[in-house]
Amino acid sequence: MYQVFYNKKINENSYEMKVKAPLCVKKALPGQFVIIMAYSDSERIPLTIYDYDREEGSITLIYQVVGASTLELTTVKDSLYGIVGPLGNANEICKNPDNYRDKRIVYVAGGVGVAPVYPQVKYLKSCGIEVDVIYGARSASLYLIRDKLEKEARKVFYATDDGSFGTKGFVTDILEEKRENYDLCVTIGPVIMMKNVCEVCKKYGIASIVSMNPLMVDGSGMCGACRCEVDGKPKFACIHGPEFDGSKVNFDLALKRMNVYKNEEAVKMEEMKEKLAKRGVSYE
Repeated sequence: MYQVFYNKKINENSYEMKVKAPLCVKKALPGQFVIIMAYSDSERIPLTIYDYDREEGSITLIYQVVGASTLELTTVKDSLYGIVGPLGNANEICKNPDNYRDKRIVYVAGGVGVAPVYPQVKYLKSCGIEVDVIYGARSASLYLIRDKLEKEARKVFYATDDGSFGTKGFVTDILEEKRENYDLCVTIGPVIMMKNVCEVCKKYGIASIVSMNPLMVDGSGMCGACRCEVDGKPKFACIHGPEFDGSKVNFDLALKRMNVYKNEEAVKMEEMKEKLAKRGVSYE
């Protein structure tokens, strides 16, 4: 069992959890993830390491309630059954910062995708590399960690679908407007957003890196759910990625794969609500 410092709601459908995990944090780098289990009979959930404290031996995770497993995770209070990591490959820029000092870098985050963006921006700043961030959400109420992000990034540009904050529109609108300022873009968020961002990058000759973590389920390469096509070849996001060259990813195939178990997940969500009700466990 792993001590949970807190597991709190931070907006209408997102939570932040801090866990004691000294072995995980010992070698963790931005871009990597962990696999957690809420209880002994729970499914495995892959979550990006949002922040960590090596001295304290803790990692912090941000997750969004999108299905049965993450709904169950909201009920965790004092301890987590299991956690394994760090897994996956660290962000290429963070692994080799000296190779990117002459690059003009922008990160494009969508929704909860800001969770893996933040540690990379923070780490690069500690290496003397400042980057800009374009952050999009449906509305102002859905933004996460704005203060922390603004502290680490050189500039943060915001876009909301409803115009409640920042630019009314999409992250791609801002990227097109600012395109001459950048020659490398890292984008993390919904697959459709990453696809659109990469199309803008391709149009203007901007190199792109994408994180395909939305496809992951098992996180070990065994289930095959995160299989994607990169440069015409099959890859698994959890072991070969999660990051790939955005210009080489088959996003149309990735989008199709994401909807394969949509109906089954809806059924599981209802079953989980019944399961929690029988346990007498409350959830928000």
